[in-house]
This record gives sequence, C-alpha cells and structure tokens, in this order.
Amino acid sequence: MDWNAILHNVVNWATTSGVRLLIALVVMFISFKLINVIGRKIEKSAEKKNADKTIMKTLAYIFKLGMKIVITICLVGYVGIDTSGLTALVTSLGVCVGLAVNGALSNLAGGVLLILTRPFRIDDYIEAQGYAGTVLDIHITNTKLLTPDNKVIYLPNGALANGNIVNYSEKDTRRVDFSFSIAYDNDHEKAKAILREICENHELILKDPAPFIRMGEHGASSINITTRVWVKSADYWTVHFDVLEKVKTEFDKNAIEIPFEQLDVHIRNN
Repeated sequence: MDWNAILHNVVNWATTSGVRLLIALVVMFISFKLINVIGRKIEKSAEKKNADKTIMKTLAYIFKLGMKIVITICLVGYVGIDTSGLTALVTSLGVCVGLAVNGALSNLAGGVLLILTRPFRIDDYIEAQGYAGTVLDIHITNTKLLTPDNKVIYLPNGALANGNIVNYSEKDTRRVDFSFSIAYDNDHEKAKAILREICENHELILKDPAPFIRMGEHGASSINITTRVWVKSADYWTVHFDVLEKVKTEFDKNAIEIPFEQLDVHIRNN
C-alpha cells in the first residue's frame, strides 16, 4: 500500500473538492439563516401594515421553501456533482411520487383554493370536519387549529376545501338563543317580564336588535319561553352563562318554578 499516494490524493481532494464542499456548506448555512430572517421580516412588516395575515404568512413560507431549494441545487452543481444524472433521477422519482401523493396534490390544490377564496383567516374560530377551534396557521397542504382545551388539530386542505365550514368570527355579532321552561300554573307574563329585565340590564347584550322574548311552546310538562338576544361575537359565551345563572336566581326569588319532566299515570280499575 502506497501511503504517499493515498496522502497525496487526500491532500489533493482537500485542496480542491474539499474546499468547494466546505464553502458550499458555509454558504448554505448563511443563506438559510438569511432566508429565515427575511421571511420573518416579511411577516412582521405585513402585521405593521395591517396586511392580510393569512396570505402574507403563506407567501413567506413559499418564499423560504423555494429559495432554499434553489440554493441547494446551485450548491450541488458548484461542488461538482453532475446534475444531469440528478435531474433524470428527480424526474423518475417525480412520476413515482406523483402517483403516491395523489392525496397530497389534492391537499395542495385545496390550500390554493382556501387562500384564494378565504372562507376563514388566521385567528378566526371555525368548525369543520368534526372539529372546532381557532385557526393558528394555513399551510399549503393543511390547516392548523387550536381547540379550546389546548389541543392542536391538523386538517388536510383537500377535505377542508370541499367540506362544510362554519366561521364563527366572520361577523361582528351573534345571536344567543335560550328556551326557559316554567310550570303551567306559573304566571308566564311575570316570567317574561323577569327575562326582559335581565336582558335589558346586562351590559353586554345589544339594545339593537332588541331582545326577543315570547312564549315558544306548550310542552309536555312545561311552558317554554323562547328568548333571543344579540351580542358581540367575542361576548357570546360570557352572556350565555351569565343569563342562565341570573335567570335561575331570579326565578327562585319570584317563585317561578322550573319543572322537571313528569308523567301522570292514571290506573283504571275494571
């Protein structure tokens, strides 16, 4: 074994291809860091200018991914690797991957459709595909939700774009619906007056449209009074729980009975 020849080859590689490889790795590291910084600045500048957060975050993500791919391909050629064979390999793999990722392509198309049509935006509270939560991010293939109990859900954009979506944040106001049951022998007008007073005195319930309070049903065991009030979307659950608690307290004070379901059984003796 000729150690001098081996040493000569190692030194020759280190002074030629080795230097190129080292330079390529340094350039790749610096370039990727710089791309990430530019991407973050794009997102921050969009927030300062009140631009659409959904579109800007998606564009920043595509920019970072595309630039990293371009730099990687350029550096591979710089190192001296024959890219013609790599191109043929990528083309062959592309056909195989295309057949294997048919669902991913569907999600990709769904992501583009969601960005263009914008049925929801980042920070909106939506319900879709059996899940409900706040939209944290809209990627090109999936959408990220945060549920009220702090779980993160990833929904594929293909199914999301073709399914039903309920957006609870798109409108500034929402209606809160209640149905309060009272006994048949109670004064329903008095009960309605109590409900009206509660709704008028609650600071989060909007005065326009005015609260709706009417007898809604003659139930099997009770008279059901329908109550509908309008609130700001952010105050929905606060008003919902406040009114339920206040109604129970006021009904008890005024001897308004909230009946439980009951069945009268008559025995006929032959």
